[in-house]
Amino acid sequence: MEVLENTMINNIISQSLKDSMTYEEYRTLVSNLVEEKSTTGNDKTEALINYTMLNDRRMRRWDKTVKLSEASVEKVKSFNRKVTWLVLTESWCGDAAHIVPVIDKVAQLNGNIDYKIVLRDDNEDLMDQFLTNGGRAIPKLIMIDNETEDVITTFGPRPSVATKMVNDYKAEHGKLSPEFKEDLQRWYNKDKGQSTVEDLINLLD
Repeated sequence: MEVLENTMINNIISQSLKDSMTYEEYRTLVSNLVEEKSTTGNDKTEALINYTMLNDRRMRRWDKTVKLSEASVEKVKSFNRKVTWLVLTESWCGDAAHIVPVIDKVAQLNGNIDYKIVLRDDNEDLMDQFLTNGGRAIPKLIMIDNETEDVITTFGPRPSVATKMVNDYKAEHGKLSPEFKEDLQRWYNKDKGQSTVEDLINLLD
C-alpha cells in the first residue's frame, strides 16, 4: 500500500515539476502581475492584488539584503547530494515573500540544489499531499532526492521560530489577530531571514 502511495506522490511531483518555474521566472511573473494590477491564485480580490504589490517590494528588498554567515555558507557548500527543492507558493502570501528569496540565496550556493517553484492553486493535487494541520498552508518546500525521486523531508509554511510564535498565540487566543500578524511581519524584518537559513541547513543535515 505504501509503495502505491509513494508512486502516486512521485507521479504528482513529476507532473508539477514539468510546470515549475525558476526563482527568476517567478520574480518576473510577480513583477508583471504588479504592472497588470493582478495576482496569482484563483481569487483576484483587491486585497490579494494589494498583497502581491507589497510582497513584490518585500522580495526585492530581501533579494538585495539577505546575508549568510561564513559558517552557514560552508555548511551549505559542503552538501553533496543532488536534490530538488520544490516550493508551493502564491504571490499574495505574506510569509512566502519573506521566505522564498532566502531559499534562493541558500540554493544559489550549491549546484546540487535545484530550486523550483509552482503555484499552489494550479497544483492542488500536490498541495493536498503536503498539508499543514489539514490546511493548504504556504510556502511549502518539498525536498526530493533527484536519484530516487523520493521525498526526503519538507519545510514550511514558516521557519520553526515563527511557527512556535503562531502556535503559542493560537493556543492562547484561538486565532491570529491583525495585531499579531503585524508583529509577525516585524519579526521577519528583524530576523533578516536567519531562522529560515538555519532551518534550511537542518534539512541538508
